Amino acid sequence: MDNLRNPDGGCPWDVEQDYKSIAPYTIEEAYEVVDAIERHDLQDLRDELGDLLLQVVFHAQMAREAGDFDFSDVVEAICNKMVRRHPHVFEQSDDRTSEEQLVAWEDIKAEERASKGKVATGLLDDVPVALPAMTRAVKLQKRAARVGFDWQDARDVIAKIAEEATELSDAMASGDADAIEDEFGDLLFTIANLSRHLKVDPEKALRRTNQKFCTRFNYIEEHIAGDGKKFEDYTLAELEDIWQQAKTADRETG
Repeated sequence: MDNLRNPDGGCPWDVEQDYKSIAPYTIEEAYEVVDAIERHDLQDLRDELGDLLLQVVFHAQMAREAGDFDFSDVVEAICNKMVRRHPHVFEQSDDRTSEEQLVAWEDIKAEERASKGKVATGLLDDVPVALPAMTRAVKLQKRAARVGFDWQDARDVIAKIAEEATELSDAMASGDADAIEDEFGDLLFTIANLSRHLKVDPEKALRRTNQKFCTRFNYIEEHIAGDGKKFEDYTLAELEDIWQQAKTADRETG
């Protein structure tokens, strides 16, 4: 990376980059790691982890050039953080459960922020805004649940989903675009809450459904190509019949 960033003989593209221009690639590489994991492709996972590591090296190199920190500082910082946030491992041994550790982890994080002068005025203030919206919704809800602001049963959340769907329907009837977006957001937020109560990762669940849709749609494309026809040669009802065949085939192979 030092060679790539060298203005004298390095790569012009790499030399031109800064933190902001590289950030989208960092996010993209993280998602590609997740994709390899979900496909159970360990060879791909090895390669994608390397790509993600390159992003860390890239950012650290730019910081080193600016005299702020370097890669070794990054490694030392995370090592110190892991020791600090696991006192039950590195200081005293106890029988802490994973749930108890999550609570302790958040408490230690709060202490760290306070020591840096980053005292949040509200419980939700330090939940990163840049997270994917659905992931952030779950994190916000988890924080609120810590102080008892939460439904006790998933069935109560399902009832709330029905209520939000009705409000969305009313907004659609009004034709108010801003109200429609607002109510649609409320519906998504409540669905995220249901995922939390069901202990389902909403991002993972939706990625799984996206892949299922792709598989079944590919089945339809292959069926149509096998008939020597085009999509416009079929009615929606006929396409739905093929879709049902795709679902059956998907279950049999799954």
